[in-house]
Amino acid sequence: MLEPVFEVRDFIERGGDVLYLILGVTFLMWLLIIERFWYFRWERKRDIEEILEIWNARADQTSWYAQQIRTMLISDIETKLSRGLLIVKTLVALCPLLGLLGTVTGMIEVFDVMAISGSGNARAMASGVSKATIPTMSGMVAALSGLVISVQMERFARDEAARVADHLTHA
Repeated sequence: MLEPVFEVRDFIERGGDVLYLILGVTFLMWLLIIERFWYFRWERKRDIEEILEIWNARADQTSWYAQQIRTMLISDIETKLSRGLLIVKTLVALCPLLGLLGTVTGMIEVFDVMAISGSGNARAMASGVSKATIPTMSGMVAALSGLVISVQMERFARDEAARVADHLTHA
């Protein structure tokens, strides 16, 4: 039962301390993604209905003032739909950079081993090479998983805001 936990621990030890950063960033990224799914699934409809009620309750929907209120309502729903997506995109971009940091720290370890024991000791360099490649792979996998979802969520938010704008028409 604890075997997967030990395997993850061994993987992180082989990859170095940078994997803890990548793990933390990935956890935060997916926490924000799950929060957006929650909003899109359950709370979005209530917010859209509230905006449509406000608009449909207005007697005047054609004046300049009414059009400014319409613009404000559309902007409000766009903000609610896209809240947190910029942070997710930033975390997606951060993951490969943290992987690169792991690559650099792993290569520094390889060069330290080479300086101490010479360039012929492949076993001594293996740990540094592992610390150079595992974080790169981990950062890329984390970024790709978040990238696919964040692009779909951003597209959904944009399309949903456009649908709401279409519903806020003149009476």
